[in-house]
Amino acid sequence: MAVQLGINPLTWTNDDLPSLGAETPLETCLTEGRQAGFAGFELGNKFPRQSQILEPILASHNLELVSGWYSGNLLTRSVEEEIAAVQPHLTLLRELGATVMVFAEVTDCIHGDQGKAVHLRPWFPVERWQEYGEKLTEFARYTQSQGVQIAYHHHMGTVIESAEDVDYLMEYTGEEVGLLLDTGHLTFAGDDPLAVAKRWCARINHVHCKDIRPDVLKDVKNRKTSFLDAVLSGVFTVPGDGCVDYPAIFNVLKASHYDGWLVVEAEQDPTIAHPLTYATLGYNNLHRFAKDAGLI
Repeated sequence: MAVQLGINPLTWTNDDLPSLGAETPLETCLTEGRQAGFAGFELGNKFPRQSQILEPILASHNLELVSGWYSGNLLTRSVEEEIAAVQPHLTLLRELGATVMVFAEVTDCIHGDQGKAVHLRPWFPVERWQEYGEKLTEFARYTQSQGVQIAYHHHMGTVIESAEDVDYLMEYTGEEVGLLLDTGHLTFAGDDPLAVAKRWCARINHVHCKDIRPDVLKDVKNRKTSFLDAVLSGVFTVPGDGCVDYPAIFNVLKASHYDGWLVVEAEQDPTIAHPLTYATLGYNNLHRFAKDAGLI
């Protein structure tokens, strides 16, 4: 598959803070996303979860289903329990042609807790890396057998957040486990997404493109805010509107023959950051960066 440009509905509505964009219908998200130029969408809380309902909706907008977030609990579940739990989500992705699943371990996560500072995030139990890596690899091997590969999402406020966490995850898992490179989350965590891209380019199978406003990042870290309050403060924006070096990162992806989706995922308050305006800006910048790198 050639590289394609997609978007997450977080530009319009927010799964972790449903009051953001609560009044915006799915139809608006899809219409404006297509108007901005995107070829596909990731799932959000307003999407129907039955393929026979969602497929004609997406088709009417000439859009594909890119992927969708899955909350993993392999630190507390067995592989068999996780396989049973994932069935509805996996079935939807498979039936609508999505080939990657966004997976994040959410045991003890705090990114959805507006009352808890994000720097108080849980830490991965180091004595369990071997066990966890084996379990995640087995789970990923199963989803692969169903035509969908795991794309592990390192995420603020979870047990796998930093570049060091990503290193451990990649070292303890097999190639069945792909890596979702999220430029914004790594920058927020204080790490360099370019360095992570260089180190693990062979494992990257999905990319979330969000940019960071460095002045806002400095402010929310000084104030020790929650993840959601950082979002409300405007820490994230679309590619090309912040400090992330997309040309360099995309050159690395080109050199490693990346052929997946590039997805704008830049949650903001839609009453402040007009969704269509930012979706269009994100598409135009992302398309330019990808074209310059030879990805499209």
